[in-house]
Amino acid sequence: MTAVSRIHNTSLHDKVISAEQAAAMFTDNMVVASSGFTKAGDSKAVLNAFAHRVQEEPMQITLVTGASLGHGTDGLLAKSGALSLRFPFQVDSLLRESINKGDVFFIDQHLGETAELLKNGHFPKIDIAIIEATLIEQDGSIVPTTSVGNSAVFAQLAGKVIIEINTRVPLALAGVHDIFMTGSYRSHAIIPVTSPEMRIGSTSIAIDPEKIAGIVITDIVDSPAEIALPDASTKAIAAHLLTFFNQEVEAGRLTQSLLPLQAGIGKVANAVLHGFIESDFEALTMYSEVLQDSTFDLFDSGKLLFASGSSITVSGEYYERIFADFDRYKDKIRIRPQDVTNAAEVIRRLGIIAINTAIECDIYGNVNSSHIGGSNMMNGIGGSGDFARNSYLSVFVTQSAGKGNTLSRIVPMVTHVDHTEHDVDIIVTEQGLADLRGLAPRQRAKAIIENCAHPDFRQALTIYFEEACERGGHTPHVLEKAFSWHTNLAEFGTMKPVDVPANAVDF
Repeated sequence: MTAVSRIHNTSLHDKVISAEQAAAMFTDNMVVASSGFTKAGDSKAVLNAFAHRVQEEPMQITLVTGASLGHGTDGLLAKSGALSLRFPFQVDSLLRESINKGDVFFIDQHLGETAELLKNGHFPKIDIAIIEATLIEQDGSIVPTTSVGNSAVFAQLAGKVIIEINTRVPLALAGVHDIFMTGSYRSHAIIPVTSPEMRIGSTSIAIDPEKIAGIVITDIVDSPAEIALPDASTKAIAAHLLTFFNQEVEAGRLTQSLLPLQAGIGKVANAVLHGFIESDFEALTMYSEVLQDSTFDLFDSGKLLFASGSSITVSGEYYERIFADFDRYKDKIRIRPQDVTNAAEVIRRLGIIAINTAIECDIYGNVNSSHIGGSNMMNGIGGSGDFARNSYLSVFVTQSAGKGNTLSRIVPMVTHVDHTEHDVDIIVTEQGLADLRGLAPRQRAKAIIENCAHPDFRQALTIYFEEACERGGHTPHVLEKAFSWHTNLAEFGTMKPVDVPANAVDF
């Protein structure tokens, strides 16, 4: 099969151009949108060509995506000075450096809200959208590849659309997508998802063929996800969480099938999902954003029946295995727009169990998931807030300490708040699990310190909390000392206090 044969609308055959020709359409100060969600289904040729063009012809664009791009594209664009504004999410180290220097403006945004903000005119009009496709249907509609993200709304709103047809993607992907347009305010549609496996939309993205400005043929695999194998610490976190779920079943609040699962990206969340393989839970479902390696291990184990997400983001090894025989998974997966996967309406209706990763948590249950030291952007809030605010259970996982146990991830006060104590039900580290449901702030502090803090820091946290309680208040703090752990880390390279009294007593 030739690449052009993937363009079923023959009137579009003469629109096939090179990546360089497509990149030549960009002008200074344009708003450009690109498909891609956590490195999957992104622009692999046109944005790269534009980054090289800018080295000879300086200009800048605003770039909006679904989530992060792969192949170092964000870094190439940042290094060439091509970006003035970027949103809503990124994971690239070079772009991160540019953001923290102030060279690139970055809007950290709930991933479920970007499409709404665009449709409602809160951002300038999209000039050009680049969308990766498996094929183009006879009616000109686009069958996406390994993600949907914001592609459907980009195609709807953009003045022009450039399509990258990726021949590396198997044609078996056609039919797995579920494209549903939510509309805009005053005519916003009810999203009628009542179970993860429901299909509510079409298998392709509708578009006016007249808007297609060019078609670029590529043959490039997605950037692999960086998935670390479960270690002793992440296995312990998974074990604590599975024990908790068993207790919830015994209490009659859950069944052996639990409720639909959502898990953020990263080694801790991936390890937690792996833990289900050896558990007694069965007939599980997922309603998440990213379907990662552990999702397919759960399919293979027979534990998982169905998974809905906005992208398939897996390691290189899993990519080759999954797409070599995708038919075995095709009827078990839906890939949807992120304003559907992350919709508060659906998350609340399905009763999602949300499992996301924290950078640090404080003793009252506030969570920082995006900033280092309160100032430096890491990746962004992603979709964790969409799920934490609306889920049946909001779980945050993290290791209790880092950097050779010089850094505690349980601190007196987080330096940046992404998820307030009101949106956090469960905190888990390798030390244990704190169930914060039904607890007042002082009770939460005791539960977190006793169960989640690393032993090297537990005593110091106890002393801080006791001093704060002596001062009084509903949520007691010693403000002049609240960030002393972070200032110690910056000045001395450790959060460990120098002079903790030897006779300090734990709870």
